[in-house]
Amino acid sequence: MGIVNVTPDSFSDGGQFLDPEAAIAHGEELAAAGAAVLDVGGESTRPGAAEVSAEEEIERVVPVVTALARAGHRVSVDTSKAAVAERAIQAGAEIVNDVTALGDPDMAALCAEARCGLVLMHMKGTPRTMQDDPVYDDVVADVRAFLTDRMTAAIGAGVAESRIWLDPGIGFGKTVAHNLELIDRLGELRGLGRPVVLGASRKSFLGKLTGRDVEDRLAGSLAAAVMGVARGADVLRVHDVAATRDAALVARSVLARGIVAGEPAAG
Repeated sequence: MGIVNVTPDSFSDGGQFLDPEAAIAHGEELAAAGAAVLDVGGESTRPGAAEVSAEEEIERVVPVVTALARAGHRVSVDTSKAAVAERAIQAGAEIVNDVTALGDPDMAALCAEARCGLVLMHMKGTPRTMQDDPVYDDVVADVRAFLTDRMTAAIGAGVAESRIWLDPGIGFGKTVAHNLELIDRLGELRGLGRPVVLGASRKSFLGKLTGRDVEDRLAGSLAAAVMGVARGADVLRVHDVAATRDAALVARSVLARGIVAGEPAAG
């Protein structure tokens, strides 16, 4: 899943693709590099980010969604607002990526009627408050319980279970230790029976671990992606599609051959 941020203030590439033509071109580049889904977002969810009105978000994302969908790409819209999701679906989006997991009471019914895909993500608090000393009894158990509840709510509103993906929300109200534990124990979330989305690309916990600025976190992002694949991630939401695709391909190939430590590969 390639990230297309049509925002002025996203943590990694804010402002680079605010112009619709630049965002469309970037989406085409990500697709050419191997992205199976293009995730278009018009509101930053970085810690402390300001809210954006539905009208402004629609103005940002709809032209981009329209162009990429018409070009034959599978598009998701990264939004927590049903009004934005509705317009994006009308423009050709096939998936709604909701970081609030149905925080908008109209979202589930909309997705059920549209028969679109739905990504439910865990976030503790809001983007304005999520990093204010997040505490859990057991981060994986708490995230699993939340996602179970949200999936039940979505199904109850008519969303087909087969259309739901689950995202633990790396960096959304989590410390470095929480993020690492979630990646290490992704298998417990896969136990819910739905594909798991991992979005660790360039995030601040990688900077805290490596001391690298956001533009220099490719190696850390690839390590997180490979560990995610090894632990059961089905979808990788990333900025650097080509490099991540190669890393994931190698990781999946090793796992498929059943190679274990100390056992040489045949050939």
